[in-house]
Order: sequence, then structure tokens, then C-alpha cells
Amino acid sequence: MKTNAMRLLEEANIGYEVVTYKVDEKHLDALSVAKMTNLEEGQVFKTIVCRNEIDKIFVFLVPGPLRIDLKAACRLGGSKKIELVENSELRSLTGYIRGGVSPLAMRRVYPLFLERAAEKYATIAVSGGLRGVQLLLSPSDLLGVTGGIYGEFST
Repeated sequence: MKTNAMRLLEEANIGYEVVTYKVDEKHLDALSVAKMTNLEEGQVFKTIVCRNEIDKIFVFLVPGPLRIDLKAACRLGGSKKIELVENSELRSLTGYIRGGVSPLAMRRVYPLFLERAAEKYATIAVSGGLRGVQLLLSPSDLLGVTGGIYGEFST
């Protein structure tokens, strides 16, 4: 089954690999996904959607073992305050549900920041837009197709 994220990559002539795993509703986190897919924990990136004080949405891609540093995220986004959006808002903002939020082919284009730690990998894994589907692609290709930039915002 093709997802919108896969279609976007194909339209942009970007190579990627699909990695699937059995979905466990209790273990949707990136560390569990890494274990189920035999990928390095730091190679699997979670998609964190945030909102600032003037309702602007930002997307941060954080390696599985790390957490977003909201103060650093504020600096990157030129914001006074940034907080995570509620899970109940994810579908309306991105078109995806928790555990399947892809940084690719969201409903709207939001500023995207990829943790600089991604540079150490030839390929990283991001959600393919469905629970149980990860896409492996180069960090530079991901940034190119999303218009994203590197940043340091994880602890």
C-alpha cells in the first residue's frame, strides 16, 4: 500500500526503503519501533508537532532515545513559548494520527527542524504515514523535500 509520504518521495525522485513492523498500540514510541525493526535507536526519528504563542505550528524530528528541549525549540522557531500539540489535534493539523505522523505530505507545510544528530547516519527512519510503516531515506533528501533545516534541540 502506498502512502502519501511515499507518493511525495516518488514524485520528487527520492529513493527510500519501506520497513514494516507489527503495530502494538501500547508501544508506539520510537524506541519500540527501533527494536521491532532492528534499527539503531538513534536512527529512528519521532515526529513532534508543536505550537507557539501565536498559534504557529512547527515540526521537530527527534532521535528515538532523546527528548525535545522546548527552550531550544523556541530559539529555533523564534518564539517566546512552544508546547506540544494535543494528540487529538494531530489529524486535523497533519492528516496523521499518533504513532503514524510522517514529516512528509502533511496537510500543510510547516517549518521543519531535523536534529543535527541525523547527520551521522546515511539513512534515517521516519514514519511513512501509517502505524507500522517506517521510511528509510537520507537526511539530506528529507530536508530537501520538506524544506527543513538542521538544528540542535534534543536532550
